[in-house]
Amino acid sequence: MTEGGPAYFPFTLPGEVVELAADAPAGPRPAFDLVTPSPERVAPACPHFGDCGGCDLQHAGEAPYRAFKRRLVVDAMERAGVAADVGDLVPCAPRSRRRVTLTAQRAGNRVLLGYNAARSNRIVPIETCPIALPAIEAALPFLRRLATLLTDRRRPLRLLVTATASGLDVAASDAGRLSEQARRQAITLALEAQVARLSLDAEILVKARPPVVEFGGIPVELPPGAFLQAVATTEAAMAELVSRHLAGAKRIADFFSGCGTFSLRLARQAVVHAVESEAPALAAQAAAHRATSGLKPLSTEPRDLFRRPVPAKELKAFDAVVFDPPRAGAEALARELAASPVGRVAAVSCNPATLARDVKILVDGGYRIASLTPLDQFLWSHHVEAVALLERA
Repeated sequence: MTEGGPAYFPFTLPGEVVELAADAPAGPRPAFDLVTPSPERVAPACPHFGDCGGCDLQHAGEAPYRAFKRRLVVDAMERAGVAADVGDLVPCAPRSRRRVTLTAQRAGNRVLLGYNAARSNRIVPIETCPIALPAIEAALPFLRRLATLLTDRRRPLRLLVTATASGLDVAASDAGRLSEQARRQAITLALEAQVARLSLDAEILVKARPPVVEFGGIPVELPPGAFLQAVATTEAAMAELVSRHLAGAKRIADFFSGCGTFSLRLARQAVVHAVESEAPALAAQAAAHRATSGLKPLSTEPRDLFRRPVPAKELKAFDAVVFDPPRAGAEALARELAASPVGRVAAVSCNPATLARDVKILVDGGYRIASLTPLDQFLWSHHVEAVALLERA
């Protein structure tokens, strides 16, 4: 507590006593002396902790860490006026993240490759990443060489790196205009590193093998830059919750379906209609469905669900719905669902605040919450995934 009221310091834990100099520089991560540490404090797993903008909870022991993440969902529901019994956090392990986004930027004669510092455009070069799969960490030397080749002086380069069953998929963006020589060199580097595919702003430069992920045992070739849940085990846990809740439904709609995370799994048990704004994602799941025997029919529809939510009268065709929107949530769709007779809904979200808003709309429309489960997918960060399962009261 200060004379001006409570002050909050990153990298502290409840009950700790810290000392901050009166002339300490302002900023998102002020320096302080730890006078009395919490018994729940642990040594951070990463040497970049405190500088890198991610993984800002590595200093918290397992119990307070899990409680904090669960509390994010509890607090969001309470603020929205939703009474919900929030389950325990489903954990994820270190070195399990199959997708990371790295940033590269020129600094004089060097190219820095890493993550942004907290609330900053400054790049923190990384040598290791204890949240990423070992295959991604092992590729850092190759990725630095690639970044050196692709990064221009006008803007940062983004590298979306995904570990797939057939090797790494590297999607570069904001590289600027490349000479033909640079393109050839990038292709050579990718082939030497044995990556599955290298693309630049959705243009495939080289594809040695199709980059394939499996959704419940169904192989899908990812389009360049397509959305994918960051941790496979967390995705499987979410899919299990959704599939159990919707068991017995004959016709299911999957809104914001992506490449088929839920729709393909659900096609084992029901007729599914998948709706998504990205045409390549729909094409990928449709191709996977055609290539897999034993599935029930799957139809796809390209649609911007923010601008054109499916009206309640059309939702009558389905007895169950799952939706997994971006962080903005699915407010317009939730309002249509609240006015529809759909019996069961599974709401998946990476943003507790917008999930709480959407669940509130559904509850006010006559649904009751069957369960609400937080899941860890963004390890050691303040982000949390959640699955709310609802049914008509």
